[in-house]
Amino acid sequence: MNNIIRVGITHGDTNGIGYEVILKALADERMVELCTPVIYGSAKVASFYRKAMELEPVQLNRINDASEARDGACNIVNVVGEDLKIEPGQPTEAAGAAALAALEAAVADLRKGNIDVLVTAPINKHTIQSSSFHFPGHTEYLEASFGRQDGENTDEAKALMVMCTDYMRVALVTAHTPLACVAQTVTKELILERLEQFNQSLKRDFGIYSPRIGVLSINPHAGEEGLLGNEEKEIVVPALEDARAKGILAFGPYASDGFFGSGSYKAFDGILAMYHDQGLTPFKTLAMDSGVNFTAGLPVVRTSPDHGTGYDIVGKNEASPDSMRAAIFMAIDIFRRRTDYDHACSHPLRRQSTEKEKRDDSRAE
Repeated sequence: MNNIIRVGITHGDTNGIGYEVILKALADERMVELCTPVIYGSAKVASFYRKAMELEPVQLNRINDASEARDGACNIVNVVGEDLKIEPGQPTEAAGAAALAALEAAVADLRKGNIDVLVTAPINKHTIQSSSFHFPGHTEYLEASFGRQDGENTDEAKALMVMCTDYMRVALVTAHTPLACVAQTVTKELILERLEQFNQSLKRDFGIYSPRIGVLSINPHAGEEGLLGNEEKEIVVPALEDARAKGILAFGPYASDGFFGSGSYKAFDGILAMYHDQGLTPFKTLAMDSGVNFTAGLPVVRTSPDHGTGYDIVGKNEASPDSMRAAIFMAIDIFRRRTDYDHACSHPLRRQSTEKEKRDDSRAE
């Protein structure tokens, strides 16, 4: 039985730093000993960037389909035509279409089981928009792609954005919600739902048996006892009480500035932030080079570097591959942990009756 994990890697925006970080990450020959990479992109574009920046050569095995991927090699599936115009550092419709073509092909193969996990290079969220992509990002697209079974919506596959490193995991109650809409979007029910998702992911995906989750406040200084807002008293605290009643170790709410500035985040296995910048600004300040964006809550594993397209440094050989490399490693680790967790939970031990219960049963007879 082949236990090598097939890692699908989409090339993202072809005018961004996607190919630079992908090629740099795969230049280490030990990578193909750990997994079988399958790039969804263009051999022509890969060659262009490798030559332009004089990167280490990466031998790409051209295949027509991921099912043909060869172990011990870096494989590439061409998903765009040879006539694609490369304009480094420029946001173009052609680059957006190429990014979408790669994503759609990878998702199709993920459904078929031709790849085991998905790692996505950065996209331009504006140029990728089309009739088949009308989402604010990968997270929402994947939720729509895998959040349906037999053509119907299910509550079991709602995506949760988690930014993570080896020492910090930050999940978001609201991901790409405009700041003006956050206050009315965050409800007790939504916070509780996110806590349940996050708690399960920390157990299943990260192997933490009894995770401790620190929850951030909505208002500055956690509302100052109502002086700066009542959302903490009326929404956040009741959600925490309900979560603890379900056995989730959730604590807070904490003011985000002091929480990160004092290092209090180190006492928790996970941190739940209320909105995008509240969680991602301190996260990227602390872990920009090694951070990974993980989409929890779905039946598939998807990770991504925590940076964007980097138009300002395209072609300058300045992009660090550390986040892409970390995204590949984390996808592999999460896939293995999920497999082990699901196997361990598939046949739970039956509860054994106590001697007293046995005696009581015999008397009842």
